[in-house]
Amino acid sequence: MVALTSEDLLAISQLLDTKLKPLEDRTKNIELLLENDTLPRLQNIEACYTSTYRRYANGINQLEVMETDIGMIKKAVTEHSRKLQALG
Repeated sequence: MVALTSEDLLAISQLLDTKLKPLEDRTKNIELLLENDTLPRLQNIEACYTSTYRRYANGINQLEVMETDIGMIKKAVTEHSRKLQALG
């Protein structure tokens, strides 16, 4: 078994630092890209989706109310038509 000297360990450490530096730089660039570009875009997409969902949800409620109102108007018109025909 070969024992490593302090110089050997230092050389290995420096070699690892040299090899890892590009990976650290790339990782940092990816983090910055995610933080400054991708995340804001996702937040914008989410905001648009959420506001669109709310509008559609409110629209569905309004549509249901209008359907009820139209049904009542149809009944009233039918009843009035029947009464007018009975008079005429």
